[in-house]
Amino acid sequence: MSFQTTVKKIIPTQPTSDGDGVKIRRIAVFNDNAFSPFLMLDELKSDDNSDYIGGFPPHPHRGIETLTYMISGHFQHRDHLGNQGELRDGGAQWMSAGKGIIHSEMPIMKAGQLLGFQIWINQPAASKLSPAQYQDFQSETIPVLSTETGVRLKVISGSVGIENEWIEGPLQQTSINYDVADLMLADYQSVTINLHADHQHFLYVYQGTVQTDEQHIGAGSAVLLSEGTELKIQAEKTSGVLILSGKPIHEPVVHYGPFVMNSLQEIEQAIDDFNSGKFETYE
Repeated sequence: MSFQTTVKKIIPTQPTSDGDGVKIRRIAVFNDNAFSPFLMLDELKSDDNSDYIGGFPPHPHRGIETLTYMISGHFQHRDHLGNQGELRDGGAQWMSAGKGIIHSEMPIMKAGQLLGFQIWINQPAASKLSPAQYQDFQSETIPVLSTETGVRLKVISGSVGIENEWIEGPLQQTSINYDVADLMLADYQSVTINLHADHQHFLYVYQGTVQTDEQHIGAGSAVLLSEGTELKIQAEKTSGVLILSGKPIHEPVVHYGPFVMNSLQEIEQAIDDFNSGKFETYE
């Protein structure tokens, strides 16, 4: 049985900086379990390379997964395990920090534009001390489903449907089930997106203006949706929308900088482990 999602909350992004002064727009929802398993979404968008020239120098993580998706521009990854990758336009990369990883990231403008996103996803307690992992996916490996009217849905992770036709992305998780897709609509196009009933859902509008549940949502806004299996959405002009849908983790979240654990004691242990050099010995 299907039922339509409704809009519960609209949240605008907040301008901030991270790494070596990289300018980003951020949605941080560490303390809002309604967005679980998602913790944060950063948008990197610029036509001026001085906004991100320093990139993200080597830094640690524990207890999360990250998914980075570049629409325009490249993104270089290096970590202490020897993984190296450079995303091209339209590619994605996934990292599971588990018990600990030290990595660096460098965005690179192409054709005078940079547009990309990094999503932080929580890991359940049972996976927070698992070995770190890394995988990247270039654009040609990520499937795109198009309707007869020209609506396009690109599925990066998990599975999402469009007009009752489901499509699977190349990333299938090991620690928690979540779906990430990029929906592209031209002026006045409308579509029904199919979602999993046991997931929590939210949207991020990165281009244009869309309407759902009689709400008008412009670029730079996140939308928390109710439970449901159908998202009816219409573009008021050419629009791009990230769809994030995942199975919630019903566990405490304690966040400190690059570490996300279940208790303050575990955060203190992560800090001690990093400061004592243990992260550098993990394989």
